[in-house]
Amino acid sequence: MAEVALKSGSAMSKGNSFLAVDFGAGSLKLAEFEVNEAGGLVLKHYAIKPLGLEGSQETKREALILKTLQETIAEKGIRAKDMNVCAPGFHVFSKFVKLPPVDASKVTQIIQYEAQQNVPFPLAEVVWDYQIIGTTASGELEVLLVAIKSDIVEGLFRTATAAGLQLQICDVSPAALCNTFRFNYGELEDCTMLLDIGAKTSNLLFFEKGKVFSRSINLGANSITQDFANEAKLKFEQADKIKIDEGFVSLGGAYEEPENQHQAAISKIARQFMTRLHIQVNQTMQFYRGQQGGSAPQRLFLSGGASIMPYTAQFFAEKLNVPVEYLNPFRNVQIDPGVNLEELARVAHSLGEVVGLGLRNMANCPVELNLMPDSTLRWQSFNQKKPYFLATLGSLVLMALAVGFLFNQLADVKKAQLEKIQPTIDQLKAKENSFTTVNRELKRTKDNLEQESVWLEERFFWADVLREMRSALIQAENRTRQKFGHDTGVWIETMTSLTPQAGSSSYDPNLQAGGAGEVVAPVAQSAAFMARYGIMPGRGGRGEGGIPSPSTGEPGAGVTPGGVPAGNSNQVASVTIVCRGVSLTQVLTSGNAASANTEIAFALESALRESPLFEAKETQLTQKVTEDETTGTFTFGLTLKFKRPLKL
Repeated sequence: MAEVALKSGSAMSKGNSFLAVDFGAGSLKLAEFEVNEAGGLVLKHYAIKPLGLEGSQETKREALILKTLQETIAEKGIRAKDMNVCAPGFHVFSKFVKLPPVDASKVTQIIQYEAQQNVPFPLAEVVWDYQIIGTTASGELEVLLVAIKSDIVEGLFRTATAAGLQLQICDVSPAALCNTFRFNYGELEDCTMLLDIGAKTSNLLFFEKGKVFSRSINLGANSITQDFANEAKLKFEQADKIKIDEGFVSLGGAYEEPENQHQAAISKIARQFMTRLHIQVNQTMQFYRGQQGGSAPQRLFLSGGASIMPYTAQFFAEKLNVPVEYLNPFRNVQIDPGVNLEELARVAHSLGEVVGLGLRNMANCPVELNLMPDSTLRWQSFNQKKPYFLATLGSLVLMALAVGFLFNQLADVKKAQLEKIQPTIDQLKAKENSFTTVNRELKRTKDNLEQESVWLEERFFWADVLREMRSALIQAENRTRQKFGHDTGVWIETMTSLTPQAGSSSYDPNLQAGGAGEVVAPVAQSAAFMARYGIMPGRGGRGEGGIPSPSTGEPGAGVTPGGVPAGNSNQVASVTIVCRGVSLTQVLTSGNAASANTEIAFALESALRESPLFEAKETQLTQKVTEDETTGTFTFGLTLKFKRPLKL
């Protein structure tokens, strides 16, 4: 197990303490710092708490880290209220971009364009920041661009608030590690690599003559645990404990395999993982040297909780052929005498991020990023101004009380005046109620009168229809007499009313008596005589009291004018009539004798179209002229469309 040499400080810090917390995928790392009188950083407490598999599950992560944070603060007796956090690496997008030499006023605009092109989320959904790291020999700007989804940071803010803490800075792993390395190993000028192996992702950083380059690698030690758990058929927590207690990286080659089956399985899986990681490291080295103009690395520093596995340093030393050592983030940090140095030395290399977060409260750092969303900053600003708001609220309350007292006095005066005029108001209200009642009765009477007027108009509708038909028959006979010089007779043989088809809003199935969509209610045969000789139902004359039956001459039962059964409430929009007339073909000897009967039919159609009761365009012949030689008559049919349908 790797250990880091640490030195204890003798002076106790007298400044205000603050927390630095790294919310990793596999563990929560916490440290309490103070800035001493000399401006140096002092470590007072630290803790590393595993999160297990739930630390990588979004649905359970927020509740888990809140519980772990609260338990750790209570366990260590920490009283600090301000907190700097490092967002988990697997949630953070980071990329180095190069910008052409431009005027300083346009740098922000160009970087925003680069962010839109590179960040894999809409900028409205993320918090992003950048840092100009340096310039190349050709004058290009080297920029570190980082982004994280807003809801992730808001979740960290909720966690801090629930734990009674105030979030000050939200940093990212590459930036925090960069600040830690520069603070502790600033004397190294040649190319140095720092490999931070995390639970879900790893970070590889290059430092060279004031320049820095980093890349996030999507490989983490949780994959070792998961593969071992699947192979050994163990739960994740059990497999992770065995990995930490017994696991190591296999040296490969001719080395004898351990007798412990778990150790043998873990060592092979760990070597496979480290091999994949080495491939990514090697590719990044080639990119750094080819595209970034860097030189060959002279050494490698290891950090992160996963780098503690035995023989990890030997593996990379063999593969990369460079010296490998563990990062000591506390090299230039003062340690409080209450901290156990021996225990800290075993895990110091995994606390690089928290030291980088602690350095942000000292002086200017090489990389200063803050991914705090606007909503969080506004809320913090509100909390800072809360005392002033409370004071203002108190003043407003006093003012409201004074105004309330004044309005109470005015209300008493108004109440006295109201009591004086109340009798007059009551009299006016009584008159208003009386007027409303009379007006309502008047409106009801007017409505009834209008309805009765309509009923009176419709009472004689069929009489008017029959009168118009009679007039049309007489006109047709007169026109025929004038044209052909012979008298003829035309009468209505049957009349059928048409009502809407089934399914329409006015259809009444009780009226269905004819074909589909047609209600047939023939008027008695004697209606032809009524139409010809002006006999009106219920108005005296022949057949008074009803339409006479063609067989008995007595009034028909159950049939009303219009051919609709009694009691029907549908509308009648049109009727179809079948007319019969005395044929002229046998009387006339001229060449137009053949068309004389047709002329009579068209003459009747024309006369009906001129009537004010029928629609001219929809009143037309619907049955051709048919000769009946046995009786010496002919028949034809017409459809008459009312301009105003009749409600029955």
